[in-house]
Amino acid sequence: MVNFMCNAPSITAKDIYDVCHEYKIHNADVLVREDLSVDDFCDVIEGNRHYVKCLYVYNKIDNTSIEEVQRIATQPHCTVLSTYMKLNYEHFIEQIWEYLELVRVYTKKRGQPPDLSDPLVLTNGRHGTSVESACLQLHKSLVDNHDYTSVWGRSAKHSPQRCGLTHMLADEDVVQIMVKRVQSKEFDPFNKSTALVGQSRQQVKKAKKPLKS
Repeated sequence: MVNFMCNAPSITAKDIYDVCHEYKIHNADVLVREDLSVDDFCDVIEGNRHYVKCLYVYNKIDNTSIEEVQRIATQPHCTVLSTYMKLNYEHFIEQIWEYLELVRVYTKKRGQPPDLSDPLVLTNGRHGTSVESACLQLHKSLVDNHDYTSVWGRSAKHSPQRCGLTHMLADEDVVQIMVKRVQSKEFDPFNKSTALVGQSRQQVKKAKKPLKS
């Protein structure tokens, strides 16, 4: 049985019956919620198709007319440039960032300015753009020992904002990742911490001072 919940001029009930017959599906309820082609319906049945974004780049715009350049540039998922005259490079780079959904995140140590020379590059297509994704790029132990992260930038309601691992970062955000106090040597592989559980930094400093003779 085929039911249409919307207008779908690209496919008919007969097309759906024919495709199901090809795949040896003889008893099924098909509910069409959007306009789709026969190829799209085949992909739904296969269930193993993964589409990626595509950007068509047309070169040598310096050898054609302005009208032709405008016609090509207004088409969906298309951009134009000239490598010889280096035209439209900036717009091309912006579109690449937009299509790849790249997010640059700068790290910051306590009491120091952020390092703007070497950002973390996050993307929705690979692990996402959350604070947890940024921690995983640095070291996986930061996720297990994560306390909070101070965030400066467009994703923060105020600067700085204390955020958890699920906070979604925006492009050019600055993060300062804070970890929990070390409780045992198994969480301190480099054995850099000498503090006891519940011991403050001031108590550690006093313990390190030599005794007066």
